[in-house]
Amino acid sequence: MTTSHGTTSLYGPLDDVSGDAGYADHPPRVGFFTDTSVCIGCKACEVACKEWNGLPEPGADALTLTGMSYDNTAALGADSWRHVAFIEQDVIREIADGEGPATRWLMSSDVCKHCTHAACLDVCPTGALVRTEFGTVIVQPDVCNGCAYCVSACPFGVIDRREDDGRAWKCTMCYDRLRGGLEPACAKACPTDSIQFGPLDELREIAQTRLAELHAAGQSEARLYGEDPDDGIGGAGAFFLLLDEPEVYGLPPDPVVTTRDLGSTWRWAGAAAAALAAGVAVAFAGRRP
Repeated sequence: MTTSHGTTSLYGPLDDVSGDAGYADHPPRVGFFTDTSVCIGCKACEVACKEWNGLPEPGADALTLTGMSYDNTAALGADSWRHVAFIEQDVIREIADGEGPATRWLMSSDVCKHCTHAACLDVCPTGALVRTEFGTVIVQPDVCNGCAYCVSACPFGVIDRREDDGRAWKCTMCYDRLRGGLEPACAKACPTDSIQFGPLDELREIAQTRLAELHAAGQSEARLYGEDPDDGIGGAGAFFLLLDEPEVYGLPPDPVVTTRDLGSTWRWAGAAAAALAAGVAVAFAGRRP
C-alpha cells in the first residue's frame, strides 16, 4: 500500500527519503534487519564485506584479541564496515537440580544504521555524503575532503577516517550490488539469516512477528532497536532485534540526530549577535556630543 508520502506499514507512512533527496522515480527503500537471537558469531558477514568491497587488511595489532572477548576487530571503522560483537554474560539458569550460574553469549553484527534523519548528510560541506535511490547513505570518496565533520556528527560512532588518506569511509549497503539487483554481500553470506535484507517496511513486519515469537517463548527481555520512525533518528535503515539493553551491545539507548537543534541554535546565536550589535550601537550613540 502506498500514499503520497511513501510506503505504509504497521507504523504508518515511512519517510520517502529517496523522494526527498530528489529521486522522482525510485525503488522501495531497503534496509537490514539483524536478528541477534540467531547470530552464531561466525563473522562470515565481516569477511564477505571485506572481500566484496576490497577493504584493507587490518594491521598486526588488530589481529590480536582485545582481552574483553573473542573479538579481534573491536568496533566499526574505516576498514571494518561490519563488526560482530561477542558479549559474555554471567547469568542464573535452571539446571538439572535447581538453579545455578551459567554463561551466555550475545552476538550481534553491527553496521551503519543508514538513518532516516542522518546527521552525517547534514554536516558534509562537499556533498561527499549522499542519499541513494534505495534510501541508503553512502560516502563518495572522490569528493570527500577529510574534514571529519561526519565522524563527530554520527550518533553511533560509525564513520571513520583512514590514516593513510584522511578520507571518511563506511558501509554502502553494497550500493554497486543493489544497482545490479543483488543483495548485499553480508546478508548473502549469513548462514543463519541473522542478517535479513529487503524492503524496509516488510522487514519491520517480519521483525514484529519474530519479536512476538520470542516473547511467547519467555524471552521477555527481547526488544527491537532502531525500527521506530518516531525515534530520535526517524528510524534506522538498519535495525536490530536485541536480547538485552542496547548499552550491553555498545549502542546508545536513545539515539538522537546530532543536528536536531542546529536551526534553533543558529537562531539564538543570530538573536544574540543582533542584540550585541544593537547594544554597541546604542553605546556609541550615547557618546556623541
